[in-house]
Amino acid sequence: MTALTAGFALSLSLILAIGAQNAFVLRQGLRGTHVFAVCLTCALSDAILIAAGVAGFDVLVGSFPWLVGVMKWGGAIFLAVYGGLSFRAAFGTAEALDPSEDRKSGLGRTLITCLILTWGNPHVYLDTIGLLGSVSTQYDAALSFGIGAVSASFVFFFSLGYGARGLRPLFARPAAWRVLDAGIGATMWAIALGLVMS
Repeated sequence: MTALTAGFALSLSLILAIGAQNAFVLRQGLRGTHVFAVCLTCALSDAILIAAGVAGFDVLVGSFPWLVGVMKWGGAIFLAVYGGLSFRAAFGTAEALDPSEDRKSGLGRTLITCLILTWGNPHVYLDTIGLLGSVSTQYDAALSFGIGAVSASFVFFFSLGYGARGLRPLFARPAAWRVLDAGIGATMWAIALGLVMS
């Protein structure tokens, strides 16, 4: 397996896990609002973190071990709050969950939420900087490994954001939004609990 292929495959396997960021991209895709900007923001953020990992940024975490604790507890609190908001949306009024309702947020607010969900998630640092960065050292062509990993991120986010259009008929029913929001809430609480217990 070439370094490029290995980087692509490992990055894709890490990013496929359902999390706050992926749920947000899916929701924006279903609503058809700011999809390109959200996908590009997520992919570029991953590219920056992957580049830092491949360049050896994991040494910083090794030099300042207290960063791991800050990321862990900050991430757990953030995910718990986000999960609670998702549960509130799931069990709120059906009218608030109607996907045909015009609930568009401005581009600025949408991108701020996207950046918080991306950069506020401690798993993103462990996956991109820690894991991808350390695995890249096993290849003579670390740059090719990084390019493959970054490519997987772009392919995934744009496929998720624009592929969500095919699910719009399903989410035309408020019950589908309830299930999605409840699933997101449960996932976020499970990840937060996993962080606290680790």
